Amino acid sequence: MHNRFWYVLGVALAASLTLSSCDRLGLADPAKEAASRDAESSATGSACRYAGRAIEDCFALNPDARRAAVFSGWKEMDGYMRDNKIEVVKPELALPAAQKAGIAPTEAIVE
Repeated sequence: MHNRFWYVLGVALAASLTLSSCDRLGLADPAKEAASRDAESSATGSACRYAGRAIEDCFALNPDARRAAVFSGWKEMDGYMRDNKIEVVKPELALPAAQKAGIAPTEAIVE
């Protein structure tokens, strides 16, 4: 009985050490990847709104982003910009992705 305790303790310790080093071994954590992808998609939506792009354009320019997170970021930035009276910052460079998607690029602001 006493030997069994040490065996179980040793197996539990080995398992915990192995599982805790998964990040160091380069093994992917699906939950972390999903959270990271949602955060990136939300940031993309926020940037689209700040640049004055319509949500449909944002979806077309970022087909790999998660639509729900893009919309959430876009909507959050819209509210923030309205509350703080922040003006849109028009992009000055045409994106090659916009041309490939068939979207007319925003014209450069010339003064």
